[in-house]
Amino acid sequence: MVRRKKHYRKVFRKHPKLTRVLKVSLGVFLFLVLIIAFLFLYYSKDLPRPEIFSERPFVLPTKIYDREGETLLYQIYGEEKRTMVSLDQVSDYLKQAVLVAEDVNFYHHFGLDFKGIFRAILKNLKSGKPIYGGSTISQQLIRSSSLTLEKTLQRKIREIILTIELERRWPKDQILEWYLNQVPFGANAYGVEEAAQTYFKKPAADLTLEESALLASLIRAPSYLSPYGEHQQELLARKDYIIERMNKAGYISQEEAKIAKAEPVEFSMIPNPIKAPHFAIYIRNYLEEKYSDYFLQEKGLKVYTTLDWELQEWAEKVVKEGVERNKDYNAHNATLVAINPKNGEVLAMVGSANWYATSSYPEGCSASPDLNCQFDPKVNVAMYGQGQQPGSAFKPFAYSIAFKKGFGPENILWDVKTEFNPDCTSTALQKKDQFGLDCYHPKNYDEKFRGQVTFREALAQSINLPSVKVLYLAGLKDTIDLAKKMGITTLDKPAHWYGLPLVLGGVEVKLLDMVSAYSVFATEGLKTSPVFILRIEDSEGNIIEENKKTQKRVLGTQIARLINDILSDNKARAPLFGWHSSLYFPDQPVAVKTGTTQDYRDAWTVGYTSSIVAGVWAGNNDNSSTGEKPGLVLAAPIWHQFMEKALELYPGQDFTEPELTEAKELPPEEPHSILDYIREKPELDPQYQNWEEAIKFWLETQ
Repeated sequence: MVRRKKHYRKVFRKHPKLTRVLKVSLGVFLFLVLIIAFLFLYYSKDLPRPEIFSERPFVLPTKIYDREGETLLYQIYGEEKRTMVSLDQVSDYLKQAVLVAEDVNFYHHFGLDFKGIFRAILKNLKSGKPIYGGSTISQQLIRSSSLTLEKTLQRKIREIILTIELERRWPKDQILEWYLNQVPFGANAYGVEEAAQTYFKKPAADLTLEESALLASLIRAPSYLSPYGEHQQELLARKDYIIERMNKAGYISQEEAKIAKAEPVEFSMIPNPIKAPHFAIYIRNYLEEKYSDYFLQEKGLKVYTTLDWELQEWAEKVVKEGVERNKDYNAHNATLVAINPKNGEVLAMVGSANWYATSSYPEGCSASPDLNCQFDPKVNVAMYGQGQQPGSAFKPFAYSIAFKKGFGPENILWDVKTEFNPDCTSTALQKKDQFGLDCYHPKNYDEKFRGQVTFREALAQSINLPSVKVLYLAGLKDTIDLAKKMGITTLDKPAHWYGLPLVLGGVEVKLLDMVSAYSVFATEGLKTSPVFILRIEDSEGNIIEENKKTQKRVLGTQIARLINDILSDNKARAPLFGWHSSLYFPDQPVAVKTGTTQDYRDAWTVGYTSSIVAGVWAGNNDNSSTGEKPGLVLAAPIWHQFMEKALELYPGQDFTEPELTEAKELPPEEPHSILDYIREKPELDPQYQNWEEAIKFWLETQ
């Protein structure tokens, strides 16, 4: 040893330049070591721990259910939809396909693959484009979990440091498991389990060779290579390339590769994430107004709604079929709402004929919110309340006030051609009065006049002209006030703005409001505002919101019973609608009212028992005229078909008969209008002269 040291000293003395080179080289080496150590210390001082992604709390979406909590209607989640699985729950084919696609040397490097980097550089130079990357699976995991995506030297150094630390601390299988649960596959599917369910409707453990190769192909460019996009052929070509690489890596035989490449891959259509879509979207909007996005997307709320899924499915079916029939009458849309009148719970809501339709009608029309289309799949017309008028479905509100003021179902009105503008002549032929205002002499649906009719007949048969008289007798303001109390939310103008045409539906309303208002009749005067949510629970099952609405009386019991008695009186409505119309159920009394607006723009049917109220609107979103068909033709068949199922699920009790009470004295046989008997000085009533003259003219012409 001593001799060897002396030998080196002699060599260094003889070669001083070599000595300096060695010293400089050693100094540079030590300097580089110090620099690298300094960089590691500097950049690693505030790095997150590499296992941070394994300690993340589960990101749990808000789930919206039906009333039973068995049918998932909708989920509110952020960018990630994920289902965690362990490595042994992943098909070997898929693990192998991901390895050959992303990091074939994964089990043979320490986190950095210099061969892979060099190979990627050569391929990029050859192609002239930066297509290929040299990042290992460990680097990709670190990059997506702990770092930003900015392309800077500082970030790359951090990535390398944390990758080496990750590989030092954790076994390869654990790193691969984390990666397979983290990687995005498009369509909001993150992780192999969610991807397998999304694209093939099966668990990741059951994926075939070709399916595994296809999913592995998506990792590089999930949006560009989407199976449902324009680049499916490129996706399939990459699938075959990965199968070839699996063969070269020794994972599969040449024969297996040949069969797999020839085997067609069938993609599942991405399931529509919404059931009962208009209802579910309403719930989502409510939640988003009340809770933060973070709370809804990550805290795992469970929202139990009022929806009856069985009834909802039936409602969607009958509406869709009904609109197909109605297209022959130029009516391209319909909506339906059903409510439990006892508690206000919305049991079914169909906002348009087909949410899933790919386009509006007619083609090229301007879609929502302008409502220039006759049909727009996404507009919830049941809650829109713009353009839709209720027609005669509004009449029961006026009759209710009339009964409250002492009139009775058997009081007599004259159904004769009548002018209601006192400044126009009683002939009902004038168009404008001396002040330039319109004269008003409405017609009946069948353009006939019947002479004397009772209040019962007028309401049951939906006769227009005597109903205008009922509104006048009841009082415009009082009728509007009652309609508001019962649930009509769109009456926001002064009473004089609406005038007497109000009773024939001269106001825009929401179908939901109409159904809710009719619920007051079904409950004999008790009102409960519409309820959509039963309760909301957090991820631990704690109730954070619960429906506790109570009923409030807004209408007298006897008045409601009178309305129920009239609207369920098939004998009274038969002269106009027939004995076995769509309004009739032979086994149970059902109260129902139709509505048709001017120029046949809107068709309505709203009906109820003591246990369920349902309403249907049919027409066009743009309020254009249909083919001159009333509510009985366009809306009633849909309503009847729905109620057949609803009455099975929600059987009602017979309506309670109204008590016999004193009503205003019936007019005697003398041919005078009712004003002659209820006013102390009838001649002072501005309507008196025209009403009287109309009766005289009627009698003369008979």
